[in-house]
Amino acid sequence: MARRRAGISGLQAQARTNADFQRVGEALSQSQLEQLKSQLAAFKTNLEDFALKYRKDIKRDPKFRMHFQRMCTNIGVDPLASNKGFWSELLGVGDFYYELGVQIAEICIATRERNGGLLDMVDLKRMLERLRGKDAQEISEDDITRSIKTLKPLGNGFDVVQIGSRKLVQSVPRELNADFATVLGLAQTKGCTTVRDVEARLGWHPDRAQRVLDELLKDGICWLDAQAHPPEFWVAGFFVSQ
Repeated sequence: MARRRAGISGLQAQARTNADFQRVGEALSQSQLEQLKSQLAAFKTNLEDFALKYRKDIKRDPKFRMHFQRMCTNIGVDPLASNKGFWSELLGVGDFYYELGVQIAEICIATRERNGGLLDMVDLKRMLERLRGKDAQEISEDDITRSIKTLKPLGNGFDVVQIGSRKLVQSVPRELNADFATVLGLAQTKGCTTVRDVEARLGWHPDRAQRVLDELLKDGICWLDAQAHPPEFWVAGFFVSQ
């Protein structure tokens, strides 16, 4: 019986010790959390001071603006979260990206019939620069990508997709499955591909190659040159320029 009581006593002591460790751990975690909050608050203050000092560079230089945006992201500040408040009043970035987003939507919708809703980022940037005029604020591909995020709430399929080495702006709700992306990747160099080329380079059965290309043709992503031998499927978004 003595041994049993000693065992129970030992377990109780161990439980008290564990509880003490837990309390210390919770206190330490709380202290670390408060310290982290304090550091983030200091970072945000420093970021605001930085933005005030370099406001002109942020608005004028797209590369500088991109690095500033990344700094914001790293500490959880999103200048695009609202078009009102400190960041909008200080930098006008909210209004800038929303305005650019509207212009992107206009161009994508206007060219959708010709490219099936997939427009090369380089072509889109060139069209935007022409639309905005030579006196407008300079823009970068990073600006375009961030502006497209402002279009997400519209639920109309706007997104940036990577096909091989190319960035394309998608403006229709569509999931580019692995087969679609692979075939588009083959076409990115010449702008076109054929059933025979897909078979040879991917080792696919002819039926599979034909089915994927037919689907891309049906969606308006590809155009068919039936006079070529063999027939060539051209990816509209790879060669449409304005």
